[in-house]
Amino acid sequence: MLVGERQSDLIGQTDLLRIPSLSDLTGCDIFVKCEFQNPGGSIKDRAAKQLIEDAMERGELKPGMTVVEGTAGNTGIGLAVVAKAYGLNMLAVMPNDQTPEKERMIRLHGGELMAVDPVPFKNENHFYHTARRLAEERDDCWWANQFENTSNARAHYLHTAPEIWEQMNGNIDVFVSVAGTGGTIGGNSKFFKEQDSTIDVWLADPDGSGIYEFLKTGEYVSHGGSMTEGIGIMRLVENFKQAKIDHAVNLPDQDLVTISRYVRDKDGIVLGSSSALNVAAALAAALRKGAGQRIVTFACDLGERSASKLYNPEYLRGRELNPEPEAIETLFERYRSLGDKVLDVSWNHD
Repeated sequence: MLVGERQSDLIGQTDLLRIPSLSDLTGCDIFVKCEFQNPGGSIKDRAAKQLIEDAMERGELKPGMTVVEGTAGNTGIGLAVVAKAYGLNMLAVMPNDQTPEKERMIRLHGGELMAVDPVPFKNENHFYHTARRLAEERDDCWWANQFENTSNARAHYLHTAPEIWEQMNGNIDVFVSVAGTGGTIGGNSKFFKEQDSTIDVWLADPDGSGIYEFLKTGEYVSHGGSMTEGIGIMRLVENFKQAKIDHAVNLPDQDLVTISRYVRDKDGIVLGSSSALNVAAALAAALRKGAGQRIVTFACDLGERSASKLYNPEYLRGRELNPEPEAIETLFERYRSLGDKVLDVSWNHD
């Protein structure tokens, strides 16, 4: 049991949960790291803590200052939680098409929210550029810069991955992760490969992200779009450069509907959209590699944060998705024949 002086002291040391239904069906042990147990309800609490603590140690950030960050939501919530613990203020710049659940959480934790129209990254009004500009204009602000600030990946290298390694007694066959900033897959995969180079690292990529195509062709090209928020990158950033990746798979949003309903109904586990993508990719890895694998991925945040999208039939129909899940047997058959849709990439930027 953890005892902390600040709420931020309670970040980390989350539980590892075996998913009974999918594990029993595949003959593999599929585990999720329960990152929704963090005070801010997501894995982004870890990056938020490391970003702020490293900046304070360098003298860039002092009590009374304002942390500014462009975010799809969870990093903004995490930064708001950690900022208050250190006597800081928080300003989150967020696209106005994210779930209202996340907007409410930023404000509930005392953060200020600026909602902006979603625009392409090259547009100067993109939330990333807007946050940078706001921070540069004021002496009392500090820009967290979660994409390029490698304290993000460092949080997972120093803390998340060692926790998993200890919980799994060093017995891991496959590690699966989505990538948003690249910090989670960067820090964790780097640590795991240093411990055991045979661990098979899988990147899960949604439609609308260009990472899969980048790993395949060297160019960022996206197709379609996804309801997953904050997942996917259309440029090479410093945190992602740290990643060590063996395989990549692109999976459609319809599969997230099927996976999320199946584990909810069978196991009582409510996954958010990015977590459902992680679990879907873990299932793909299990079916490709065969029985006996020990596979680890993340339940990234509270599933209730996806209530207005992933669990909203009207929203799903508006995206031309079927609210009724596909039969799990049909999904299994498709995943058994993914073939060359699973990339063998051996990505190692170093």
